[in-house]
Amino acid sequence: MRSLPSGVPRTPSAAFLLQATGRIVREEVEAGLRSRGTSLRQVSALGHLRVHPGLSYSELARRAGITVQSMQATLAQLEAEHLVERRSPPGRGRAAVLAVTPAGERMLADAEAAIDAVDQRLFGGLPAQDRRALTDQLMTAFVEVSARRSRPESEPP
Repeated sequence: MRSLPSGVPRTPSAAFLLQATGRIVREEVEAGLRSRGTSLRQVSALGHLRVHPGLSYSELARRAGITVQSMQATLAQLEAEHLVERRSPPGRGRAAVLAVTPAGERMLADAEAAIDAVDQRLFGGLPAQDRRALTDQLMTAFVEVSARRSRPESEPP
């Protein structure tokens, strides 16, 4: 294990470290995406639509942590760039479903490469086993926290 630089507390808060690391990661990812002509907001919307085609604007906005109006603008831009398209389900009176196009899939693959490059720069010095353990622990914490946040307060764990 690497030693900490002088002046760094020996037992920093995990929450603080995650928050600080998250800020750095976000800045690095956004810079990498910007250089590819996209944004984290666009990639987030595309990623959610890839997994759940037809999510409403309000649900997409909630998942991305932005306003519905901001999500509408993001989706309008993605549609104008032919990265998402409206697909009409059969039957009268059914709302169109937004879905990722092949161009949107290519953008997502490019974005994933940008994110992988950041991951490699920040964590590539860790042995593979340690990186996997860190990823597993973070994923477990993320899933647990997400489940608690989405569960009504009256519902038991």
